[in-house]
Amino acid sequence: MHVALSSNYIPLKKHILWLLIGYSILPIPKWEFKVKHMMISNVSGKFSRFDGAVETEGEDFMTAKVSFTADIDSINTGNEGRDGHLKGADFFDAGTYPQLKFVATRYENVDNDGSYEVWGDLTIRGVTKNVKLDAEFGGVIKDPWGNTRAGISVNGKINRKDFGLSWHGVTETGSLIVSDDVRIHVNLEFIKS
Repeated sequence: MHVALSSNYIPLKKHILWLLIGYSILPIPKWEFKVKHMMISNVSGKFSRFDGAVETEGEDFMTAKVSFTADIDSINTGNEGRDGHLKGADFFDAGTYPQLKFVATRYENVDNDGSYEVWGDLTIRGVTKNVKLDAEFGGVIKDPWGNTRAGISVNGKINRKDFGLSWHGVTETGSLIVSDDVRIHVNLEFIKS
C-alpha cells in the first residue's frame, strides 16, 4: 500500500531529516519478521528492544546516515521454546552476536509518492550483506497534543542462510521445517523532541 502525498505532507527527500534530527523514536515502533514454517503456515516474531540513529549535515534524505540495531535476546515469536532455539547457536547465537544491525548506504526515490528503495549493510551473526528494502514515508502531522510526528514503514526479504543461519530440518514428507526466506517489516514513528 502506498500513501499518496497531499499538500499537507512534506516530501521525504527534501525535509524529513530536518524533522528526524530533532525527533525521538516513539515506543510504538515494530521490528517484525515472518518465515514459512513447515511450508504450510507462517511464524511471525518481533524484536522488542531496538534503537536507531539518524545523522545528516543538511535536510536531504538521500545523504543521511541511518542505522538501526535490534537486541537478539528480545526476540519473541510467542513460543518460549522456539525463541530459545532462535537465540541459540543453530540460529542467531545471541551469546556471541547479541545484536543485528542495519546501516543505510544508498537511497532512491521510486515514484514521488513517498516510496523509496533503501540499500544498506545488514549484519546478522557477524556476517554483513548489502540488502535492498522498500520504504514508505507516511507523512508529517500535528497530533492532538500539539506535537509534530513523522512515520516511515520499511519492508523487505532476506535469505537467512546468507547470514549463517543455516540450521535446517525436514518433515517426513521432505518439506523444510523453516524456509530460507525471511520477510522483514519495520514501522517507525518519530516525535519532535
